[in-house]
Amino acid sequence: MATTDPNAAANEQIRDQQRDVWNTFSAGWKKQDDFVVEWLRPVGTTLIEQAALRDGDVALDAATGTGEPGLSAAARVGSGKVVGVDISEQMVVIAAEKARQKGISNYEARVTDESALPFADASFDAVLCRFGVMFFPDPPRGVRELARVLKPGRRLALAAWAEPQKNAWATTASRVVNELLALPAPPPDAPGIFRHAAPGLLSSLLDQAGLHDAEVTEVTGEATFESPEAYWVFITDVVAPVATALKNIDAPQREAVKQAVLAAAAASASPGSTEIRLPWSALVASATK
Repeated sequence: MATTDPNAAANEQIRDQQRDVWNTFSAGWKKQDDFVVEWLRPVGTTLIEQAALRDGDVALDAATGTGEPGLSAAARVGSGKVVGVDISEQMVVIAAEKARQKGISNYEARVTDESALPFADASFDAVLCRFGVMFFPDPPRGVRELARVLKPGRRLALAAWAEPQKNAWATTASRVVNELLALPAPPPDAPGIFRHAAPGLLSSLLDQAGLHDAEVTEVTGEATFESPEAYWVFITDVVAPVATALKNIDAPQREAVKQAVLAAAAASASPGSTEIRLPWSALVASATK
């Protein structure tokens, strides 16, 4: 007798919500793409290294977004190929456009639900996923699906943000917004950037997927903005929870929130400079099938 997933309806709703969010904010991600690519390059490089990519490999970049780290991985695999998949149709359009502009012919972007991949078992020599797993409707199921399409003996590498206190680039604005608008805290397992921040969560997902020899690396740095105003623009362009909350308030409230965020950001500026540097920290976890 066939069994049904009791969480299927809830997962489908989360999936649809995530698709809508990423489609809605795709223009902001495109606008900020050059900045984000340089900022997060160390995370992509670590993912590629931990995935042990080789010339001729066929790799999967899950939740590819605007194309990274898949486009960088395409250079590493040489005569091989990278397939980037994302649930957002608009993000896939941007990724495919970037590949064409850069003349990268061994990268393909496809609209696909990462929790139900249209690929046979053991199709890929490596699987990468940068900052995607924390938005999966059912992360254990999603990681098992990524592991399913990985070849035996090869590696799957995931990245997620570390604890909030190590990521002032996000919390500087979100703390102000949450306090001024009295926003309720989301459920701890709801999709969000810090969903897998606690030590051990990423490696646990890999273990649950039947993988072994897990390795976890913390990658850190600073996100540099030329001014508090540039930080505000970035946040409202791409940080969906903040931008969405701001859409639901009137103009005077929005201006009050903006000025408070600018003041909080300015506190991180160097003396005599408008430039602000906000720390960030990410975890990269990988394991072998």
